[in-house]
Formats: sequence, structure tokens, C-alpha cells
Amino acid sequence: MANEGLTVPSRFDDNQAGSGYNDLFLKQFTGEILSTFEEANVFKALHTIRTITSGKSAQFPVTGVASANYHTPGQNIIQEGGASSTYLSDIAKTEKVITIDDLLVASTMLYNLDDVKNHYDIRSIYATELGRALAKRFDTAICKVFVAAARDSANLTQTNKTGGQIDIPNGDVSAPGVPGTPAAFTAQDLINAFFVAAQRLDENDVPEMDRFCVLRPQEYYKLLTGADGSNVLTLTSAANSDIGGSGSISTGTIPSIAGIKIYKSNHIPSTNLSAVTTGDGASSNDVFGGSGVGYNGDFRNTFGVIAHPAAVGTVKLLDLATESEYKPEYQSTLFLAKYAMGHGVLRPECALELVA
Repeated sequence: MANEGLTVPSRFDDNQAGSGYNDLFLKQFTGEILSTFEEANVFKALHTIRTITSGKSAQFPVTGVASANYHTPGQNIIQEGGASSTYLSDIAKTEKVITIDDLLVASTMLYNLDDVKNHYDIRSIYATELGRALAKRFDTAICKVFVAAARDSANLTQTNKTGGQIDIPNGDVSAPGVPGTPAAFTAQDLINAFFVAAQRLDENDVPEMDRFCVLRPQEYYKLLTGADGSNVLTLTSAANSDIGGSGSISTGTIPSIAGIKIYKSNHIPSTNLSAVTTGDGASSNDVFGGSGVGYNGDFRNTFGVIAHPAAVGTVKLLDLATESEYKPEYQSTLFLAKYAMGHGVLRPECALELVA
């Protein structure tokens, strides 16, 4: 019998409150992206973030410190009449401007027939991978800026207060060795470097609260397994609760050393990227001041960073967002994740680079 009337199928992807088909697919995809982005980041919660609704950059006002002097009886504190005053503090004032980078995108296309034939949910897998791609770029860029802050001596906000590079084997603040030829060091050398870093941050009047360290996995687990990494019975004091440590072998964690909370990340760069002009090199935020390109520099001697969140800032114009659109000319669905942010150095005296 011929179908003489209009047949309207009940589409499971039809959002009655939306504008049409495919709306529900988009919402499921967005949820996957956001959860992956939050889970994979280490540096996101370890620095300063400011959100703007329009514009190309954001200003971070920075002030110095005041001085105090004993008053001489009868002397005018202001010393009017053209004479200079020894009582009035000329508090240093400057600004740090962070510019929004170009739009960062991660995208893929799903062929319609493949999606129908597939026996598992490939959309969630694609979503996970796009989220990881954005998370890695975000995390790596922030780590690079922390390294740039530690190396920055031209834009300090307070006299004689610098970040610097902690030489792990020697346990002091000194210039690193020849790039690309890092010296070997033990777990105890690394622990000693933490106390040198804590002293430097104290001398820089950096608040004790929220200090952190991010290490590569190799150095992180070296703290747990001891100097030679071969026997858990040779544990250093970083994980030995009997001698003051608070780490755990069962969970593989080291909460803190010298009051510095410890994290691990696989996003710490270890190669020379100072001449790379693609990727992060496209950024207009030249954080290395000419010794690199954009967020890229020479990281061959970098093993980790010890810092305070005030050292680095991010300006966020467009937070993580997703788009999904069916392309009939390709018989495919385009999935895209994106954000627009910029990163820069705020207070160099709050950052230290661990080198060997």
C-alpha cells in the first residue's frame, strides 16, 4: 500500500527545545571535552588567570615596596620648597601586559557511514583525544612561561630580588652548565635543591603558602626510590615518615619538601626549541625576550620548576568551547574544540628553574 501521507520519524537526536537535529550529539561531545581538559592539566591551578570579555590584551599593574626612615624632630616630612625628601617613598610602579594568542584549535572529522557501521562509540574517543591535545598545549605553554620567569632579570619588580636557576648537583644558585650536557644528580641532591629554593623564595619575600614544584616523572620517582633508584629500602627522607617525610610508597606520592608541594608532569620540555617558529612560536608573547621565539626556548637543562602562582599569568578571552557540524558535501561530521588565551611573566622573583 502506498504511503500517501507525510511520515515524520521520531529522531533520537532531535532536541525539541533546540534549533534542529544534531543538538544532542553536540552536548554529549562537549561534556567529554570539558572533563578531559580538566583532568589532564597540572599547571592550570598553579598560576594566575584573568578572564576578559573583549579586547586583545590585559594589563596587570605591578607595584614595588616602600621604605621607612627615622624622623628628625622639627623636620618637614614633605620638605616643600623644592628640596628632596628622604621620608617620602618613591614606590616603583609598572605594568605587565599579556596579549591574546591566535585561536588554538583541535579538530577531526567523522565519516557518516563509518559512524553507522561502528560497534562502539568513536565520538567519545575523538572527544577525549581533542581534549588531551588542547590540555597538553596549554600545560606545556604555562610550564615554558614559568621557565622564562625564572630566567627573566630585566623586568624585576623589586631590587635585588631575582628568580634564578637552582643548580641541583651543587645545591646553589648559579649559572647552569653547557646546554645539552646536564650533570648527573641523586635524589639527595634534588632534596638539597628544594631547601636552597625555599631559602631563595624566603629572601624574595615570596609567600610560603601555595609554593609548588613540578618535576618530570623521572625526577619525581627518584625522590621515592632513593639515590640509585634500585631499592625502595634506600628511601630518602622525602618519603620516609620515620625521619620527617610524609610520602607514601603505596600511592607513589610525595606531598611536600621544605613546605613546597610537589607535582609531576610529562609536559616539561627537554629540548632546544629556541629557533622553532611553529606551534608555540607563533605567539606574540615573546616571554624569553629575544633568546627564543614566543613560548619556545632552550630547555635542554630543565628538570622542573619551583614557583608561586604569582609568577605567571594567563589572559582568557575565549574559554574552551566546542562546535559540531554535519558537512553533507563530505558526508561527515566536523568536531572542533578551541580556546583563545595568552600567557606571560608577572613576577620573575617568584619562579625558580631546576637545572643540572
